[in-house]
This record gives sequence, C-alpha cells and structure tokens, in this order.
Amino acid sequence: MKLLTPLPSLTNSIVEQPFSDPVRFGILTTHPPTACGLATFSAALSKGLTADGAEVSVVRVADGSPPSSDDVVGELVADSPASASAASELLNQSDVAIIQHEYGIYGGVDGDDVVDVLDGLRVPSIVIAHTVLKNPTAHQRSVLEAVAAVADRVVVMSEAASRRLCLNFNVDRHKIVTIPHGATVPRTIAAKQWGRPTLLTWGLLGPGKGIERVIGAMTSLAHLPGPPRYLVAGRTHPKVLAAQGEAYRNGCIDQARRAGLANSVVFDSDYRDVASLNALAQSASVVVLPYDSTDQVTSGVLVDAIASGRPVVATAFPHANELLASGAGVVVDHDDPDALALALRRIITDPRVAGTMAAEARRLAPTMSWRVVAGAYVRLAHRLLAERPALV
Repeated sequence: MKLLTPLPSLTNSIVEQPFSDPVRFGILTTHPPTACGLATFSAALSKGLTADGAEVSVVRVADGSPPSSDDVVGELVADSPASASAASELLNQSDVAIIQHEYGIYGGVDGDDVVDVLDGLRVPSIVIAHTVLKNPTAHQRSVLEAVAAVADRVVVMSEAASRRLCLNFNVDRHKIVTIPHGATVPRTIAAKQWGRPTLLTWGLLGPGKGIERVIGAMTSLAHLPGPPRYLVAGRTHPKVLAAQGEAYRNGCIDQARRAGLANSVVFDSDYRDVASLNALAQSASVVVLPYDSTDQVTSGVLVDAIASGRPVVATAFPHANELLASGAGVVVDHDDPDALALALRRIITDPRVAGTMAAEARRLAPTMSWRVVAGAYVRLAHRLLAERPALV
C-alpha cells in the first residue's frame, strides 16, 4: 500500500506576505447564460472573489449565446489555435489565471485544446479539476496529466479526488491543493416542516440522475399516515435535450403514472435563481441525490443541500461518502432499493433523526460559504505570486 502524507487544504489559514493591491484573477470557464454546473460554479466563485476584494475577468468558452456579464472580456472558440492564443493573452493580463477543467467543455479530443491555452500563459495558473475519473481512457489520463504538468497548482474539491489524483495519475502531488466546493448559505434556519413531507431532487436532468430509484421507493411510502410527495426540480440538460429530447423526463413521468403515483411525483422545470432555489431546498423534508455514478468526487448539489440545513439521502458516490460521514445524511448502496426506502421513511417519520441530521448540516454549512472558499483562492494566489520570482 502506498502511504501518502496529508495534502494542504486552503480553507485553513495560510501565512503569506501581505499584498497591498487586490489580486486580479483571469478565469477561463463556461459562464452564464450557459446552462451547466460549471458555469454556475464559476459565476458564484467570481462573485465570492470580488466580495473578498479581488478583481475578476472571465474568458468564456463560447457556445453561441451572448455573454451576460460585464466580467466577460473575451471568448474561447473551440478548435481554433488563434482563439487559444488570444485567450492566453487575455489571461496574461491578470495576476493569476484560474482554469476550470472539465473534459467536455473545450475543443479537441477530450478537451485537449486547453493545454494550448495553458502553454501560452506567463502568469501563475490554478487549474480546478472538476472531474477526476476512476477509470479514464488513456487519452483522458494523458490530457489531465498534461494540464497538471503545466499548471502551478491543481485544485480538487474533495479528499477523495485528491487521493485518486495522487494514486492513479502521474501528477506532482505537491501541486495538489484541496479547496471545497462553495455554496450559498442561507441567512435563516429552515422553518419547521408542516403538512405533507416533501422529498426533493434538483439539478439539470438526464440519464444517470437516478430519479427512477426514488419513484420506486415512493411506492412503499405512499401508505404512510402522512404520505410524502417527491418534487423533481430542474430543466433537462441542454446537451441531453439536443440529443434525446425529453425522453428521460417523460420516462420517469410514465413510471410514476404506472405506479399510481401521478399525484405524488411532481416535475417542475421552472428556472430558479439562487435565492428561490435556497428557499425551495429549505422547504424540503429531505434532499435526495440518487445518482447512478459510483465515481463522482465533486457534487455542487450535495454541497448546496448540506448548506441549506436539510437532511440528505444519497447513493454511495465518493463525495457523498465523504461529506455525509459526520451525520448530515445517509448514504445507501446504489443497488439497494430497500435501504433507500428505509432511509427516507426514517427521516420523514422520526423528527429526532431528521433534527439531528439537520443540525449537523447547519454546523457544516458555514465552512462551505463562497466567501470562505473565495478567501482560500485568494490566499493560494498570494502564495503563487510570492513563489513566482524564484521560478523566473
């Protein structure tokens, strides 16, 4: 067994020399109005950085829609060497570049065009690795290794991702830093739940979300004295919609209808901003993350669910195993529908169980705020700027 010493976590304090001027960050990323988790993450991180006193400019991955923020200073067009070079120059106007890494957003095979952007940087760079695959293809492995080789630091958002990157990829482990995924923490505690319990799943929909698992569990909960309803909130993922239409959503609706649950399973595709989504999460009795993946080392929805102060039930993907270990929720095996139904039943019928989980979620929430997370990136930037003279 390969033994590893602990890797640094930047939410803890870092002693650095002071910098009198605000750090200027250039971020390469998808960005609203692009509808994806990465765009939402980047917009929230940008807001947190500016709230912490930093300056932010965004080079947006072009998707055909016009940018919606004055922070966007340019766009990266896929499969264009000239655009990659121009993106590098825009990022070089900042003090530190942050590169959001996800295989599916950049041009080239497995998004390998991003390496060209990194090669053109003259400023320190932080790569945020949103996906660290357990079983990557040879080319996926080589892309992430090439990205990490050029970057000054590689940020992961869970210890599971850190361990996987160290053990399964040829990456300088001293470059790896863990900074948790951020969340918008509500200012008020969720009101006491009255009436019919609500199970809630939200996010962009598509195959792999596991909605059918919860619909299956609902059949054993329908005869409780206070039968729950299951609310699935969110639009279908744009890429799924383009390729498959509403087949997944309609299949789940049909499953609920066949099971006699048409009045107990509700699909809501309304757009919600951060405030309304927080209010929705706080109105739920339990948040359910029934994902198919056994590989997921980062889940923004999981972090938001905990930040909302609600109990969570999730399938056993790595990030859930990690964040729910202290008692903010329950993890169940993917192939154990009885365990899923039992966990949901306990939470909605036993106020003590639900209250204990909610209290632990509220305890964890402040450590997940975007202001705290943004501060960790600012401290990391200061460290890189202090190191850079020795690297020239």
